[in-house]
Amino acid sequence: MFNDRSTPLSLLSSRRSGKPRDLVAPGPDVAALEQMCAIAARTPDHGKLAPWRFVIVAPEARAALAKVITDAFRAERPEARRIEIEALEQFAHQAPALVVVLSSPRSESHIPVWEQELSAGAACMNLLHAAHAMGFAGGWLTGWAAFSDRVRDAFGAAPERIAGFVFIGTPGKPLEERPRPDTGAVTSHWHG
Repeated sequence: MFNDRSTPLSLLSSRRSGKPRDLVAPGPDVAALEQMCAIAARTPDHGKLAPWRFVIVAPEARAALAKVITDAFRAERPEARRIEIEALEQFAHQAPALVVVLSSPRSESHIPVWEQELSAGAACMNLLHAAHAMGFAGGWLTGWAAFSDRVRDAFGAAPERIAGFVFIGTPGKPLEERPRPDTGAVTSHWHG
């Protein structure tokens, strides 16, 4: 399923995202999810603000999440087609485990909000690394639901924003390697 994870570099170089719709049981239990969140919290955090939160969505709450998402979509788009609603219902039920990561900037801090938002993104990435290190795969999605205030309000309140829905499980089929950027095209050297 995964490449050799015996060294930190091989672990990092073998991490791939799993498509949430293709992630199956077994998934991590609550203790493993809490451990993943603890690892994810070890992210760069200027000012030690912890400008993010993790919400573990219980399996039995997935139907309620689907209702929150579809009700919010219908309120915003009353002309929504059935296929759109069905896709949103399926979104909420992907993979065995789901962690909603919220960006929770501290506006009273002198640390720029941009840095705090970057820290929330780094927390999402660390969550994916933790899932991989524990033998699972994860997929970090946003989509319409991540930008809906009504969906966000189910988990928190402004100025929080949903940084991502991180779905975690076991790949139901081998993960495909996607094309990666040519590091020469995205890396340069500056000599002053």
